[in-house]
Amino acid sequence: MQRQVPAPVTGSGAPPRPATTGGEEPGEGTFRESPDPLESQEPQGSLESLDPQAPPGPQESPETKAPAPAGGENGTGAETGTGAASGAATGTASTPGTTGTAPAPGTVPAPGPGSALAAGSVPASGTVSAAGTGTAYASGTAPGTTPTPTPAPGIETATTPAAGKPAPGTATTPTPGGAGSGPRGRARLLAALRSPDALNLLPLLLAAALWAWALPRIDFRNIAEFGLLDRFPLTFYASLAVLTGGFVLTLRRAGTAPLWPATYSAAMLFALKAPPAILYDNVRYAWASKHDAIISRLLDQGTVHPGTELSGGMSAYDQWPGFFSLDAALVRAFGVDAAASFINWAPVALGLLTVPVLILVYRTFSDDWRLVWTGVWIFQLANWVGQDYLSPQGFSYLLYLTVFAVVVRHFVLPGSAGPLRDRSTLDPAASAVPPPTTTRQRAIAVLILLPVIATINASHQLTPIMLCATLFALCLTRRYRNIGLLVTSGLVMLVWNLTMGRELFLETLGTLREKAGDLLANSRPGFAGDPTGPGPELVGSANILMVLSLGGLAAAAVLLRRKLARSALPLVLAAAAPLPMFAVNDYGGEMVFRVYLFGLPGSAFFAAAALVPAVGAASRAATAARRVAAVALPVTLIAMLAGFLPSYYGKEGMHYAPPGETALTRRAFDRAPEGSLFLAATGAFPDAYYRYDRYERWFFTEQEVDENLRMLKDPASYLAGGIPEGKPAYVLLTRTQGEAVIGEGYLPAGGFDRLRDALKRSPLFEVVEENEYGLVLRHRPATAG
Repeated sequence: MQRQVPAPVTGSGAPPRPATTGGEEPGEGTFRESPDPLESQEPQGSLESLDPQAPPGPQESPETKAPAPAGGENGTGAETGTGAASGAATGTASTPGTTGTAPAPGTVPAPGPGSALAAGSVPASGTVSAAGTGTAYASGTAPGTTPTPTPAPGIETATTPAAGKPAPGTATTPTPGGAGSGPRGRARLLAALRSPDALNLLPLLLAAALWAWALPRIDFRNIAEFGLLDRFPLTFYASLAVLTGGFVLTLRRAGTAPLWPATYSAAMLFALKAPPAILYDNVRYAWASKHDAIISRLLDQGTVHPGTELSGGMSAYDQWPGFFSLDAALVRAFGVDAAASFINWAPVALGLLTVPVLILVYRTFSDDWRLVWTGVWIFQLANWVGQDYLSPQGFSYLLYLTVFAVVVRHFVLPGSAGPLRDRSTLDPAASAVPPPTTTRQRAIAVLILLPVIATINASHQLTPIMLCATLFALCLTRRYRNIGLLVTSGLVMLVWNLTMGRELFLETLGTLREKAGDLLANSRPGFAGDPTGPGPELVGSANILMVLSLGGLAAAAVLLRRKLARSALPLVLAAAAPLPMFAVNDYGGEMVFRVYLFGLPGSAFFAAAALVPAVGAASRAATAARRVAAVALPVTLIAMLAGFLPSYYGKEGMHYAPPGETALTRRAFDRAPEGSLFLAATGAFPDAYYRYDRYERWFFTEQEVDENLRMLKDPASYLAGGIPEGKPAYVLLTRTQGEAVIGEGYLPAGGFDRLRDALKRSPLFEVVEENEYGLVLRHRPATAG
C-alpha cells in the first residue's frame, strides 16, 4: 500500500536537515513518522531489539509525528526518517513485504532507521521507499543504478542489502506463517528464563520439591532423644537452606518487587511449622490439648463459671474466657466436632496473621524494604518459644502487636517530631515520623482500640500488663506521650481483674511478697532442675545462643546506627519495656520466655539493621560494610535457622503422643468414678485435662527438685500419703510424661523408670492396664496402713 507524501522544498542543492528528536520542534521541510506502540506486534530492526529488557527507542514529541498509516507499522506502510530533495514534487512511501506493492523504477529501499540521503540533483519526480523503519532517499537517478546514500549529520545509516538478501545482522519481519518464528520464540524463552522473576522463582520451586519429597519421610512415630532433629531427612534441611538463599536473592529487588520476599517469608513459615499439622494423627503439645478440653466444656455447658473452684488452677480459664469463646464460635462455624480438627494449624495461621502487622510496624520506621523483610524473617526464626499454638497468649499477642502498630502510626503528638522529618538528619534507611494527629483524632482512635484492649484483657492475664508497660515506656518520649490511652488500658485491666479475674488476681498479689525483687529466681527458666539428656541439653544451649545472638546484633545496630535508633526509638523502648517484669514475678517459671517474646519485635528489627547496611553512602566504611553484609546476612540467617530447629523441635518427644496413648488416657478417666483423684508425674501429656471438671489432679513431680529426690526414695509411700482418706485414686504414667520430666528437669536421668517400677512392685497400688503407651494403677486404700 502506498501513500503520497509531499516532498519538502528546501532550495536547490540544499543539504538535508537532521531528523528531530523527541521534545524538539521539527525543522522546516522535515518529515517524520513514529510507529504506534499499541499496534506493534513484532519487533523490528536489529536482533538486539528482540531482548525484552532492551530500552525503548527515543520518544518523539507530538509535533514531529505524522498520522499513522492504515494497518499499523509492521510491514504495512510505517515510515520514519527525513527526506529532503530540492524541488521534489511528490514522494511515495511503500513497505517491502506488502502484497501488491512495488516501488517505482529507480527507487532504492531505505534500509536504515532515521537516515536521510541528500540528492545531488533535483529530480522531476521521485519515490521514497521505507524498508521497515528505513532511510528516506531522494531519488532521481537513472533506472538500474543505486545511488550512494549520504547520511544526515549524526544519523546512522544501514547498508543497502543486496537483492533478495537481508542485511547482515538485521532481523526481518516475517509474513504471517512464514519462517523465523522459531528462533524468535527461543530468544523470548531464553530472555524469560534470564529475567529476575524467573531467577526468584527457581529456588522457590526447588525448595518446594525438596520439602514435598521429605515430608512423608519424616519419621515422627519413632521420636528419640533429639526430637525430630534426627527424624528430618536431609532433603528437609536442604529445602530450608534453599528458601533462605532464595530470600536473600529477592532482597536485591525488595523495593520494586516486594511480593517475592513476602512469598518466601510465607513459604518459610509454612515449611517450618506445617509438618505437624499435615503429618500428626493427634494434637501436638499437651497445653493445646488442654485448651481443646476447655473449648469442648464451654460448648457442652454453653457458659463459663468464674466462681467455681477447679483443681489444677483450671478456674482461671473461666475467668479469662475471651479466647475460648472465640474458638467455640469457630467450631460451630466450621461445623466440626471439636477444636482438635484445626488446632495443629494454629502456628501457621497466627504466623501469617502476624506478618502484615509487623510490616506496618517496621514500615513506620524504615523506607528500606530490605530491612523490613529481613526483620520479618528474623522475627520468624527467633520466635521459637512455642507460644504460637492455639492459646490465649498467641491470640492476645497478635492483638498486642495490632495496638502497638496503631499507636506508633497514629498517635504522634503535634510538634514533637522536630528534625525527625528532615531527611538530611535521618539514617538513609529511616522513614520520616508519621504526621501528627489532633486530640480529637487520638480520642477517636482510643475508642476504636477499646474493644481490642478489652478482648486482650478478657483473654489473657499477662498480656494486658505487658501492654501497659509498653505504653508507659512510650510516654517517656514526647513524641508518643499519650496519657489517655495508658490510663484507659490500665482501667480496663483493673476492672477485669477485680471482677471476672478477682480470685486469681488476689492470689497473685499474695505471692508478690516472696517473689518481688528476686531477679535471679524470676528469670530462671522453669522451676525445676536442669534438663537431662543430649536432646534437652542441646535445646537449652540453642536457646541461650539464640538469645545472645539476637541481643548482640540488636545492640550493635543501636550503637552503630544511632540515627536509625533515634527515629525508631519506640521499637527500642518496646524491646526494653518487658524487662522490669523480672522484678515482679516468675510467672510459673515462664517469665523469661514471655519477656523475650514481647521484646522480640524491636530486637528483630535492629538485628536486621545490623545485617542490612544503608544504601547511598559512598564512603569507604560504607562500601566495606556492604561487602561484609553480603556475606554476613546469609551466614547469619542460616545460623539462626540452625538455632530455631532444635529450639522448636528438639523436645518433640514430649509434644507428640500417638493415638494409642490418648486412648489409654481416656479409658482411664472413663472407668474411674466421678470425683476421683488422678496422679500423674506431670501434666505435659495429651488429654491430661480430659473431663477436667469431673476429676481432681495431682501432678506430683511439678515441684522443687529436692522434694522430688525425696519422693524417689519411696515413691509408693510418698504418693499414698498424699491421697485423702476414702478418695478413689489412680496413677497414670505415659510415655510422653517420661519425656517431659527429663526435658523439664523434674527428675534425674532414669528417675521416671525407677518411679514406675517401684509403683508396680508396691502392694499399695495395683495395675489396671499396661501397654506400650503407658501404665494405669489404682490405689488400694485397704492396705494403705
